[in-house]
Amino acid sequence: MSQSTGTIASEIQRIGEPRPSLGGRDALRPIAVAYKSDPVRGAVWHEMFQSQLPEASFRIWPEIGIAEEVEYLVAWVPPPDLESALPNLKVLFSIGAGIDQLNLDAIPPHVKVVRMLDPDLTRGMVEYATLGVLALHRDLPHFVADQQAGRWSHRSLHRAVERRVGIMGLGILGHAVAEALQTFGFPLRGWSASPKTIDGMQTFAGLKELGAFLSGCDILICLLPLTDETRGILCRATFEQLPMGARLLNVGRGGHLIEDDLIAALASGRIDCAILDVLQDEPPAADHPLLRHPQVIVTPHIASTTLPQAAAQRVCRLIERHRSGLPMEGVIDRRRGY
Repeated sequence: MSQSTGTIASEIQRIGEPRPSLGGRDALRPIAVAYKSDPVRGAVWHEMFQSQLPEASFRIWPEIGIAEEVEYLVAWVPPPDLESALPNLKVLFSIGAGIDQLNLDAIPPHVKVVRMLDPDLTRGMVEYATLGVLALHRDLPHFVADQQAGRWSHRSLHRAVERRVGIMGLGILGHAVAEALQTFGFPLRGWSASPKTIDGMQTFAGLKELGAFLSGCDILICLLPLTDETRGILCRATFEQLPMGARLLNVGRGGHLIEDDLIAALASGRIDCAILDVLQDEPPAADHPLLRHPQVIVTPHIASTTLPQAAAQRVCRLIERHRSGLPMEGVIDRRRGY
């Protein structure tokens, strides 16, 4: 069993565990939680907090009452003046699995930043990545283009064992996607910043091994976090190290991809076709060249999404753990940026 499955299973099991008892001064101090995101989803969060953590005062931005009382913030993007807006903030919960939308320099160093580790996020990504790999493997972008052009054409069929799939990013999502793809018989390889070991996968690590990894990828999946080191990693230099006619699936972030370089690689045949769930600017302009490209399928950033009920329940449990002095899963390492 991969690490991803173990992590997901432990998270599901933890939801059903008895709530930790609060001790010391935290047991007497009221819990004030601010929510700054979509107000429609915020109403669902409010209902969940009422049932799961009724002792908490849940406040939807900007109606947060006395700001000094707020110790927990749930947000996609916090206010720019975070330290003065919430002077006693202890924990910032990011609504998304990634935290690249956050300016960590603007968040006081004593504030813990927790990213969303939601089993539904992982399941959704596994579904989409499996769909994307199979679509690229079976030439779906070309058949869609043929249909729109009124063409009826055939392409040579390749077996899964003949199509090497490479995954960039071997965290929880990368582990889970690899496990799902193994059932189809694709030869798998993975690349990450630091060495990882995954059963049934050849792994590579660091910039020194990036070229060796890319040279054996017929389908390349990007599942990397977006950091200063990974921004723009899907570029001409990367594409030129792939086999001629490789296929691309980007389910990371739009910032990973140099879009003009992909368009040039598609024109030269270096990249045969691509499926993109993310773009640099979202939503893109109606005349964005990748939206109308015959070798590209674009979806509107829907590979995986957080369900508010499950996310709120998880944050309730994490707040209880924090107030009990227990470690919280998902706390980021600021030095690494994720």
